[in-house]
Amino acid sequence: MKTNLRISTFFLAFIVFINTISVNANEKNNYIDPDPEKDKVLIYVLKNILTRGHFVVKDMNDDFSELVFNGFVDGLDPSKRYFTQEDIKEFSQYKYQIDNQLLQDDLTFYNLVYGRFLDKIKNAKSFYGDLLAQPFNFKKNESIDLDYDKMPFAKNDNQLIDYWRKQLKLQTLSRIQEQTDIQEDKLKKDKNFKTKSFKTLEKEARAEVLKNMEELYIRIEELEHDDWFSTFLNSVVGAFDPHTTYMDPSIKERFDQTMSGKLEGIGARLQKKGIYTHVFELVAGGPASKQGELEPGDIILKVAQADEEPLDIVGMRLDDAIKFIKGKKGTEVRLTVKKKLDGSIKVISIIRDVVQLDETFVKSSIVEKEGKKYAIIDLPSFYIDFSDNNYRDSAKDMEKEIERLKAEGVSGLIVDLRNNGGGSLKTAIEISGLFIDKGPIVQVKYRGESPIVKSDIDPKVQWDKSVVVLVNEFSASASEIFAAAMQDYKRAVILGGNQTYGKGTVQNILPINQFYPKYKKDLGFLKMTIQKFYRVNGGSTQKEGVYSDVAMPSRYSYMKFGERDLDGALAWDKVAQANYSQTNTYSNFADVVYNSKERIANDKNFKLVNEYAKWLKKNQDDSTYSLNYKKFFKENNEKDKEAEKFKSVFDYKSSLTFKSPKYEVSLFNNNQDLKDKRVAWHKNLSKDMYISEALNVLNELKLKEKTEIVKN
Repeated sequence: MKTNLRISTFFLAFIVFINTISVNANEKNNYIDPDPEKDKVLIYVLKNILTRGHFVVKDMNDDFSELVFNGFVDGLDPSKRYFTQEDIKEFSQYKYQIDNQLLQDDLTFYNLVYGRFLDKIKNAKSFYGDLLAQPFNFKKNESIDLDYDKMPFAKNDNQLIDYWRKQLKLQTLSRIQEQTDIQEDKLKKDKNFKTKSFKTLEKEARAEVLKNMEELYIRIEELEHDDWFSTFLNSVVGAFDPHTTYMDPSIKERFDQTMSGKLEGIGARLQKKGIYTHVFELVAGGPASKQGELEPGDIILKVAQADEEPLDIVGMRLDDAIKFIKGKKGTEVRLTVKKKLDGSIKVISIIRDVVQLDETFVKSSIVEKEGKKYAIIDLPSFYIDFSDNNYRDSAKDMEKEIERLKAEGVSGLIVDLRNNGGGSLKTAIEISGLFIDKGPIVQVKYRGESPIVKSDIDPKVQWDKSVVVLVNEFSASASEIFAAAMQDYKRAVILGGNQTYGKGTVQNILPINQFYPKYKKDLGFLKMTIQKFYRVNGGSTQKEGVYSDVAMPSRYSYMKFGERDLDGALAWDKVAQANYSQTNTYSNFADVVYNSKERIANDKNFKLVNEYAKWLKKNQDDSTYSLNYKKFFKENNEKDKEAEKFKSVFDYKSSLTFKSPKYEVSLFNNNQDLKDKRVAWHKNLSKDMYISEALNVLNELKLKEKTEIVKN
């Protein structure tokens, strides 16, 4: 969200103060820093910005030092492939001194750990080839646990090599099964197909793993000091909260490009975490979003151009990985991903396209149910362009869309905020104001200050009829402000997952060079948490999000998911309640909520979704794999059979017919692309059980003939 950072006085004082900094070389480095001056300037500037401007007052003490220690070690070695307990013991001499070192602009800890990491990389190259030179013993009864958070570091180099052996053995075994399954499918189609022996498949699998490892380490060697130093800086700034991050100049450039709204490729925002490429966000209306299988939090392991051989991108620079993922409109890319939900490996096929701006804007559909007209308004984000007053913004678009729907005799609205990650606070307030007379919408608090009440001051009510707000676990930030306001005013029924994402903080992006103007090299940017949101009832949306009035089972129901599951997330708290009055719009609100809960509890489709969610959670918790090939094959076949039970989990089909509003139908003759997109969207709406239940709720809601005001 764009919010001005109100610490200008601090900025001016800090610029004067920081110009007195002197950068001294560290004489006791275990690693020779190619640009020690730049690194020391970055550390100095960042620690001062954060301690003075971050929402949370956080002392740089032993607890802080421990967070940085763990964050950096994990950032370099998330799979515990490199460091041993002996290394950790040596590093630990600085575990509670990093705070003191940072205060003195001392990089001794960083240089020790990074220097050791470079040595370990070279050592790994020397022995993984030996491990892959001979066949593994797949008859041996042993297993591997991939929950690296719980797994201890290897006691010594011998145990470390055994960790490697098991990981390489698992990779080889996975490829053998993959090829075995392919052979079985081909044999079903062609009885004369000649299958390869296990021995041959094993040899080919090891060769493939070796090839991937060699390509990985070529890419790792191409990474520069700045790439790894960014990992260290993010362990420092991330000790304040998970949304505070350092962006080097190239990352910021990509951020600006994606924020422009026009993306070519699959329509996903990616970020680098260690050696892995993570899906950060899907762009509304983009190919990945429409395809439906790729989700935020997934890790992209390989990229294939259509049916070509997949390329392993683990360890690849993000810039380079994006080059392989992007491509011309109409071409196919196949992503091998590790799913966030259950850790399973899945190949996802996506047809690339240019993400059209109109797909990120408000759109609506009309449906008739029992003689009444209802509408679904899809709001993918709270968009606005502060630099161009003539550019579309979500509040104006919502107002216009509602007016058009009113002209068509619509008697109830579903505002669909599923997967809406937020956006502009200004538009969230204005859109909330379309549904109430006037009054407080949200409270915003800076560090050490009293909360500021942000209100809708327009007495006009654009929509005074029934409203249902549809949310899910990906509804965040501005979405939660709108949903919370509608809930606190009792203006709408909130339907969705148990609770929304729970991001109740605001970040601002600061160019670091403005704090050290005499330094000519580009220092990058700091995205820093500066504010916290609170509902009009006083409670924060941080961590808790918004609890649905009617919780509907989803695939995420039992997963660790959301702000509450992020390490270091800021705590929930509350402030004084704002002065507001509930609209008390409905005469049967409690009955409608009760009836919806009863329908869901007895609905076979929702019951199956609930079973599916429990199964996903079980698979997520089970991180142990047998390395005995017979047991491995058996366990995977059993999982495949279990998965078959849930193959039809979202094969819901209603008898409802959705159509575009009249103004949009008139555009179809000259815009076949728009028509095709709406046909596809309407088809999906008819298969959406959550939309169907939202319509049931709308159909039951009864407005009071004369609205009574309940004072709070």
